[in-house]
Amino acid sequence: MNEWLRITGLAKHYGRLTALADVGFSIRQGEILGLIGPNGAGKTTLFECMAGVLPPSAGSVLLDGHPITARERSELLFYLPDAVAPWPAQPVKWALDFTIGFFGGRSALLQDVIHGFGLTPLLKHPMGTLSKGQRKRVMLAIGLLTRQPVLLADEPFDGLDLRQSREAAATLRAHASRGRTLFLSIHQIADAARICDRFVLLSEGRVCGEGTLEDLTTLAHTRAPSPRRRDLEEVFLALT
Repeated sequence: MNEWLRITGLAKHYGRLTALADVGFSIRQGEILGLIGPNGAGKTTLFECMAGVLPPSAGSVLLDGHPITARERSELLFYLPDAVAPWPAQPVKWALDFTIGFFGGRSALLQDVIHGFGLTPLLKHPMGTLSKGQRKRVMLAIGLLTRQPVLLADEPFDGLDLRQSREAAATLRAHASRGRTLFLSIHQIADAARICDRFVLLSEGRVCGEGTLEDLTTLAHTRAPSPRRRDLEEVFLALT
């Protein structure tokens, strides 16, 4: 896969506090890209700046090498925040249908996401009555129903048990194999290693590495020669 989107020189400052500093990386069409970093690394801030929720202090989003406008960005990227709980009084099926109608979503995928995330028993339940894990599965379904080719999902596995995480990962992978591009912010490195094609490592607002596990392993070895690491967790610790 060739580079398609590029983030370049992205920065976010709050007075003297720097949340993001000269962040740059590429996104390839149809890949699952993982944004990996500890709490406070700037992952959510990065997503919010990319999606236009927060105005960046500097930086650009390039599509095929050309800067894109805020309107073009909204047609390209859909941001799914963590812990969002919309429409508490409405049933799950209403929320899915509303996503298709209001956001111009992908109606052909409705039954697929209902099955993939195990939502059939929840369709008549009000959104406000769902558990954390149930709500997460519904929101992932909503994200996949949106029309934008790139989905930014903040902590997509938070609140899911092991079985649910694996089923959600399989569903996300199936949609990526059909051409959907997924950029996932993931705190648990084991989850990231299981699903992502490539990784962006973020620490203290700066990119410490980008690439496949093999690319990052090579980078870690050049910075601190040691027996070759193949574990993403060890590579992350070595680079941050």
